[in-house]
Amino acid sequence: VQLQASGGGLVQAGGSLRLSCAASGHTFSSYFMGWFRQAPGKEREFVAAISWSGGSTYYADSVKGRFTISRDNAKNTVYLQMNSLKPGDTAVYYCAPVRSSDPTLPVYVYWGQGTQVTVSS
Repeated sequence: VQLQASGGGLVQAGGSLRLSCAASGHTFSSYFMGWFRQAPGKEREFVAAISWSGGSTYYADSVKGRFTISRDNAKNTVYLQMNSLKPGDTAVYYCAPVRSSDPTLPVYVYWGQGTQVTVSS
């Protein structure tokens, strides 16, 4: 699966952004999908994940209630709606297939091109 994240940008605190991740390959719908982020000088961390059909979603505590993950299998795309953004959300955001047994972990160590999100105070 090849992945291309987009939709990042510069936004003021309290604002919103919607990230998209387009996947190539006919196996997209067979994967749980997740979003991760990496801030400068920090390790990459789990943000959110969604099951094959979208019936189950998972969130890091830091984003719960502010971010919403969704997917459109017909378009091979997963989304991350980010509301009430904070400066601490500033990071490069990546999408990746994740393990159904533990959706906080990627299936393999491959990170497509991420998208930069910068939240100003």
